[in-house]
Amino acid sequence: MNQTLTTWNPFRDLTELSNRLNSLAGNQCGASGKGRCATGDWLPSVDIHEDENGYTIHADLPRVDKDNVTLTFSDRVLTVEGERKSEEKSEGSKVHLVERSYGRFVRSFRLPEDANGEAIKATFKEGVLTINVPKREETKPKSIAINVD
Repeated sequence: MNQTLTTWNPFRDLTELSNRLNSLAGNQCGASGKGRCATGDWLPSVDIHEDENGYTIHADLPRVDKDNVTLTFSDRVLTVEGERKSEEKSEGSKVHLVERSYGRFVRSFRLPEDANGEAIKATFKEGVLTINVPKREETKPKSIAINVD
């Protein structure tokens, strides 16, 4: 009897979970796994963090000109759109390998109810788009002093 021992790989499970979540969110990427997606020609990676003051989104956009990036906000949905243009081939050069994706991209994020979409600020530095979304003042936790008699 032939038996195969398979080592458990938690990253494989995380990748599968991520693919399922992306599928539910409408970010269905092609089977190539090369970052080509139905929401554009490629899909930039993002990190989202929260603290008591708001939310921060970091999007990796290497070799994307800031003039080719647009942010829109409507009905609690923040959308980042843009384009990374392919490099011009020079006369006499040969391309041996192309792994980076080029073209249009679109990422949309539904912001929580406590997000103040009217006060969104964004910066672009060294290929990273940073979007700061503050929380509305009325939703921030407040400290209340307790008097002891």
